[in-house]
Amino acid sequence: MLQVNVELKERSYPISIGAGLLAEPVSYHPLKQGDKVMIVSNPTIAEHYLATVTSTLETLGCVVDFVLIPDGEKYKTLSSLDLIFTALLEKNHNRDSTIIALGGGVIGDVAGYAAASYQRGIRFIQIPTTLLAQVDSSVGGKTAVNHPLGKNMIGAFYQPISVIIDTETLKTLPKREVSAGLAEVIKYGAIFDLAFFEWLEQHISELVQLDQSALEYCIQRCCQLKADVVARDETEKGDRALLNLGHTFGHAIETHLGYGNWLHGEAVAVGMLEAAALSHILGDLSEQDVFRIEKLIAQATLPTISPDGMQPEEYLPYMWRDKKVLSGQLRLILLKSLGSAYVTSQVTEQQVIDAIRRFTQQ
Repeated sequence: MLQVNVELKERSYPISIGAGLLAEPVSYHPLKQGDKVMIVSNPTIAEHYLATVTSTLETLGCVVDFVLIPDGEKYKTLSSLDLIFTALLEKNHNRDSTIIALGGGVIGDVAGYAAASYQRGIRFIQIPTTLLAQVDSSVGGKTAVNHPLGKNMIGAFYQPISVIIDTETLKTLPKREVSAGLAEVIKYGAIFDLAFFEWLEQHISELVQLDQSALEYCIQRCCQLKADVVARDETEKGDRALLNLGHTFGHAIETHLGYGNWLHGEAVAVGMLEAAALSHILGDLSEQDVFRIEKLIAQATLPTISPDGMQPEEYLPYMWRDKKVLSGQLRLILLKSLGSAYVTSQVTEQQVIDAIRRFTQQ
């Protein structure tokens, strides 16, 4: 088992990475006999893993309840949040209870926000079962639900007490979801770590095929990069914003199409290319580096072109509602070079449109 620690003083927590961790009682530390637990999952994930998690927790002597919310990004809503609150109240859970988020990024975000809100905050544990959640959304305490006018607009920064990453769960993940996770993996190399980007260029086919050794190294490296930046900037006042490379463009795609029609990672993949194109327009990123990013995204079997029918100008209303907009200025994460990102508001709408147009179907 590999471990990465997120260092946040008294709120520090471990990320455990390995195969078969869901069936190991030691994975669930600090839960103990008599603790009340509410597992939040969806029917798809529950069919595979709910019995294993429940059985292991009961071995520890925990009292286990569960609630299922519908599967999919379109259910990352206040209504789903209310389902969790109702289940907690009906089963008489109190401030000593622990929520376990068993699922992908949607489950982690909604369950985490429920934990942040219920009785003004109770413990929660992340058990991410998708690659995207394992390398990104389960780490760092971002919790939220969507609004029809914008993604992740209602939420809180609220850290888990631990993250349990069982790589065996990826074996039941659809190929499309694996690729979506690889978008966030590529992002880490592009913004922080040229050597890791180069490693990905050599090993991307192994990751697509879920090679265990490659996966464990990849997940550990991504989690370490994420843990380091969260320790420096927990609430995204500085460096943590760099983790949003491609996300302002990608969120526009997700919101325009309707949540769930494109997976988050698919939208971020195209968003990264549009951000790379804008970086090139501004004179920072070389044409060769834009091509390297495009090639790697294509090898991960991710889209490299904006959704059919979505025009460059249609991005802008969503981008102006992005959480990173400050003082009436659009702020974007761009690349100085591969492995080096920065935040800027020194861009024009025309430059943004020109960048999007490069990766728009003609």
